[in-house]
Amino acid sequence: MIADQWCETSWRAQPGSFVGLMTLYESNFVRLRWLVRDLRGITEGRVSTSATDCDLYLTPLELSRYTTVFRLTYEFGDGSAPVRDPDLEVCVYHDARLAEVRSFRGFQRHPQLAMLTAGLKRELDQRWNRNMMLNKWLEYCAEQGHHF
Repeated sequence: MIADQWCETSWRAQPGSFVGLMTLYESNFVRLRWLVRDLRGITEGRVSTSATDCDLYLTPLELSRYTTVFRLTYEFGDGSAPVRDPDLEVCVYHDARLAEVRSFRGFQRHPQLAMLTAGLKRELDQRWNRNMMLNKWLEYCAEQGHHF
């Protein structure tokens, strides 16, 4: 009888690959849970404040049994229309324990960051960059003491 853990695998998760992207989605879910313990329990907008960072806004957009879609953003400006930058729409797949960036807006004020999506033709590359940015941002937010 052979145990699964002793079986040799023939693939490796390479950065930029589909398998690597799924691994990144898993990591995004784990890091999002650092900030939000009960992802299903968020039914209205919340704000996380930190002494060392901007206020972080989490707004649920779609709630269903298996998925939740959030907007995660900073808001800038003192006028009537705040500037959201970055402005990410994150879809959480509760049953699969994955989180992916569905929509990526913002970075109007940061030309270097805007180049993250410029010139990428393959959808896989675009998804990789969006989700890598989310992954690093979630780690940063956790280090700054954000939580909802």
